[in-house]
Amino acid sequence: MYADVILPLPLSGLFTYAIPAEMQHKIGRGFRVTVPFGRRKYYTAIVTKIHRQSPENFTVKEIQSLLDSTPVVTEQQLELWEWISFYYLSAQGDVFKAALPSPMMPADLQPGFIPKSEIYLRINPTLDDIAISASIGKARKQQLLLDEIMWFLTETGRESISKREVKELTGYSPAVLNGLLRKEILHLFSVGRSRLHQKTAPTRTPYPLSEEQQKALDTIQSSFSDKQTVLLHGATSSGKTEIYIHLIHQLLTEGKQILYLLPEIALTTQLTQRLQAVFGDKIGIYHSGIDDQERTEIWQKMLSETPYEIILGVRSSLFLPFRRLGLVIVDEEHETSYKQQEPSPRYHARDTAIMLAHMSGAKTLLGSATPAIESYYNAQTGKYGLVTLNKRFGNIEAPLVSLQNTKDLRRRKKMKNLLAPVLMDEINKALENGEQAILFRNRRGFAPMVECKSCAWTPKCNHCDVTLTYHKKANSLICHYCNTSYPLPSGCPSCHEGELKSLGTGTERLEEEVAQLFPDAVVARMDSDTTRGKDSFERIINDFQENRIQILVGTQMISKGLDFGNVRVVGIVATDSMLNYPDFRSHERGFQLITQAAGRAGRRDKQGVVIIQTVDPQQPIYRFIIRNDYESFYQSQITERKLFKYPPFTRLISITLKHKDERKVESGAAFICQQLRQSLGNRVLGPNKPIISRIQQQHIREVLLKIDHHFSPSQVRELIKTAESRLKGNGDLKQILLYYNVDWV
Repeated sequence: MYADVILPLPLSGLFTYAIPAEMQHKIGRGFRVTVPFGRRKYYTAIVTKIHRQSPENFTVKEIQSLLDSTPVVTEQQLELWEWISFYYLSAQGDVFKAALPSPMMPADLQPGFIPKSEIYLRINPTLDDIAISASIGKARKQQLLLDEIMWFLTETGRESISKREVKELTGYSPAVLNGLLRKEILHLFSVGRSRLHQKTAPTRTPYPLSEEQQKALDTIQSSFSDKQTVLLHGATSSGKTEIYIHLIHQLLTEGKQILYLLPEIALTTQLTQRLQAVFGDKIGIYHSGIDDQERTEIWQKMLSETPYEIILGVRSSLFLPFRRLGLVIVDEEHETSYKQQEPSPRYHARDTAIMLAHMSGAKTLLGSATPAIESYYNAQTGKYGLVTLNKRFGNIEAPLVSLQNTKDLRRRKKMKNLLAPVLMDEINKALENGEQAILFRNRRGFAPMVECKSCAWTPKCNHCDVTLTYHKKANSLICHYCNTSYPLPSGCPSCHEGELKSLGTGTERLEEEVAQLFPDAVVARMDSDTTRGKDSFERIINDFQENRIQILVGTQMISKGLDFGNVRVVGIVATDSMLNYPDFRSHERGFQLITQAAGRAGRRDKQGVVIIQTVDPQQPIYRFIIRNDYESFYQSQITERKLFKYPPFTRLISITLKHKDERKVESGAAFICQQLRQSLGNRVLGPNKPIISRIQQQHIREVLLKIDHHFSPSQVRELIKTAESRLKGNGDLKQILLYYNVDWV
């Protein structure tokens, strides 16, 4: 018998191994095995198929060992992962590598999952009081510690005490404890311990819904009778989360599991508290911020007889084993964070969640105040159900949005810093009333670039064609593409005369200036620079929620569904940079970011104020934002997309080619275009040289495919893979790296 296995490594592809006789009745699909690969190398692989077809043209090696007594990957998971590999044009090995926690797939016989244990001590049961007294003798400190341990055991009714608890006793010292161990009065032993959070009891039932919320919930439930997917288009602060809680509560009574997807780790912090208050320890949290050993324990628990009934997590939680999945909630479904960019597989978590629900016989609920154009189109055309929730909870008025023309203000010398006078006045009013403010700038660092005052020299990365961002706290220049850090020159290395000046504004500079403008307020920053440490998200969010921070400066992560009840003012700085990016989705993303950021203001009992700083207040998109008119914005965008054949009227597939030799990558891109145009004609655009055309010493060219919907994914895949194989057959171009981004976002 033979087994086809997949290695979750860049070795990508199916490999066939012979099954030793002693394993043939124990092995099956979804089991882990150890297999030899290369010279004295051993890897962990997953069995995908058992068969009797003897491979031809190569010698079949034997599986070395079987690691499991039961499958660790379910049939449903394998089916989903095979679909991801097929649809997103990625190698199966890349999908398995993304899906499984690394301790489950150790390479080359390295240790994998390590169970957590804790050291305990107990009194030697073979010794009586006389023997113990004789053994201790005149060692008074040892007697004191032993008396404290015996008192602890009597009070707690236990037979053992953890080493951690012993260290808290008054008479403890390492030397005294070691003395008792040497005399064998105390014995050490190890107890296995879970890394998962301890039992948490619910503290409340779901809150009663408002009339509008209840109507929305009823409509969702009725829509699920004939639609597998429903879009909940609810205004910011309309109470979508409480609707989700009621749906979850209902599904739990039916014995179903729920997957609750969020776009950012930061959102899990706040939402975990709300869900645990209602559902207690039925919730498991799963994301990349959790260490690999704990993720492995969660995986094992999901395979056990007592799995988590609710999983709250980011896109990686799609890969967990579910046995009774009844509902998938994709909150903030419009977020680009749901699209995996690097490395492969470049899947979209929203679309993959819909496929997971379909395979599981479950339902999918998409929620957003600013739905993706594609999702809203699917709802308008009847593919999805559509439920609208227009009013904020408690009938609180939407924030009052105003524009500030910073170009005019600077011309009239009325704006002398980064904040418009109106925004400063509103922040002062909020601080006087004990309220808070959020300032949104979608660019981290102190300044996007530095420049010589004399010769206009600008430092660039040695490995990428991109200017370096100045980070003042680190006093360095950092490439935001490869993360290489460079020291800040003391002068211009080009002309040796001019001084360097910083240009533009990042969150670091905004934080510094705001702290100077409002010296009595506590100012903090939330971006990827300040949230790298463990629990840093939680610390900043909790401090802001508890009013220990009065002004929060941040990038787009502060705009994604966070609920702060005391925020009255939201300021959006340098708004135009979000709208002037060369991408057909730039206005959609700008509308979403600005609307979501504005939605953080006035979420309780007071109307909030939103100040948008712009140099182009006549930009049409601002009219839609001020009126909070998503429908009109959607109509303007869908008309434009239909005219230029962009999604949802076509599918976009981006093909990226990389090589250290620019000549070769240009030739390879031209070759791919020529091959694909034979079948796809003018649907092939390019090859193009992107704005950032070199990253990490690799030159880049891009080819874009606009695919009509009458082409099936299998047709397109076959055409692309044929072109790729012909490229790889060209000896001069075979080393070119190809990457595919299906449904390019």
